[in-house]
Amino acid sequence: MTKTLTLEGARIRDIASFYAEVNRVFMAGENWTLGESLDAFEDMLHGGYGAIAGREPVRLVWKDLEASRSALGAEATAAQLRAKLQRPDLFDVARIGRQLDAVERGEGPTYFDTILHILAGHPNIELVAA
Repeated sequence: MTKTLTLEGARIRDIASFYAEVNRVFMAGENWTLGESLDAFEDMLHGGYGAIAGREPVRLVWKDLEASRSALGAEATAAQLRAKLQRPDLFDVARIGRQLDAVERGEGPTYFDTILHILAGHPNIELVAA
């Protein structure tokens, strides 16, 4: 049986609120939440905790998808990359700088694009724009 989960895109205004919404939907019932990390998001989609117990079929309905695309677009992506540049002790600033240059030129993937790429890598998850 396919499990249906629904993201409310109207609640997503930036990267932080994306994770708040992901935690509301996927982590309900857990006594911990995901941090703001695409790696953590990817790991969660593999299952084993939260709403996805394993590789069962999941229908992910994303309401107001286009609003989320805008909220997680180039501006939010550039802001997140600029923040990473302030932490050379944690991040490869040369690589982050190249990513930022590409996003500012309109050529690099946005945070939203990366989320879609991650979702596409999970064949058990059907994304439905609503």
